[in-house]
Amino acid sequence: MTNKLQSMLDSHDVLLADGATGTNLFNMGLMSGEAPELWNVDQPGKITALYKGAVDAGSDLFLTNTFGGTAARLKLHDAQNRVRELSRVGAELAREVADKAEHPVVVAGSVGPTGEIMEPVGTLSHALAVEMFHEQADGLKEGGVDVLWLETISAPEEYRAAAEAFALAGLPWCGTMSFDTAGRTMMGVTSADMVSMVDGLDNGPIGFGANCGTGASDLLRTVLGFVAQGTERPIIAKGNAGIPKFVDGHIHYDGTPALMGDYAVMARDCGARIIGGCCGTMPEHLRHMREALDSRPRGEAPTLDQITASLGAFSSASDGTGDSEAKPRARRGRRRA
Repeated sequence: MTNKLQSMLDSHDVLLADGATGTNLFNMGLMSGEAPELWNVDQPGKITALYKGAVDAGSDLFLTNTFGGTAARLKLHDAQNRVRELSRVGAELAREVADKAEHPVVVAGSVGPTGEIMEPVGTLSHALAVEMFHEQADGLKEGGVDVLWLETISAPEEYRAAAEAFALAGLPWCGTMSFDTAGRTMMGVTSADMVSMVDGLDNGPIGFGANCGTGASDLLRTVLGFVAQGTERPIIAKGNAGIPKFVDGHIHYDGTPALMGDYAVMARDCGARIIGGCCGTMPEHLRHMREALDSRPRGEAPTLDQITASLGAFSSASDGTGDSEAKPRARRGRRRA
């Protein structure tokens, strides 16, 4: 099987990923508490519009509407027996959009956390986690995704279980964690911890990185933490469009399209190879990110002061490692022009 994502990484300096799924679907009428994955079958036209919005904005890669597609998550909606179906259909809709695009586009099968706590702290066993991730991965594979995409993970045990499941499914994958707790994941993983974990996996991802979390500033500080470990694996940055705020009873992200353009360029200069947005990121944000990446020359890695001056203050004083400044070491190997 040709690895489309790796081929694109080999031929492109940077890839633009997509933006938010939930934010865009809420704007299309999804109600709080509804399972977005059910719309793959019930509202296919809206899911196609979601995908097409990212592609038309210039994304090289977009994620399927399957983030909550494991049996553990779908059980909350009495749909635990529809894992394979909902993942397959979400991927089929994505495949159709990508295949009609005017530029090459990678379809990434989104796999989110189970929502359960793994042993020994919780009750979810490693074997059951692998089984659930494998079930969803098989559905995504059947629907035609190019790569599996694990995202918003907090626990290293869950990340490892997904890696094992994806090996069973026989597809390449990428995986990001959410560093939303003073520079660490909710389960205490630091940027350095993640690099060490990823490098130790038998079935390692093509790329790894951070998504969601708090603001774009925090995410870039985490990216600098990855780079400081000297990793050669492509780094992913998918930051939120600013900080969430309640406006008229609804969550609104304050990041402007212009700010996200600045974020995209700074993410590239920090060392990220795959750059997208997470919560709050709309097609208009993506268009500005595409234009900024295409038109602004590459520069030196920004300092923390430069990041906060452009994107806003960090949410915590520390990056989670105890270092006030994450200084990237020289990267091994040549950078593609």
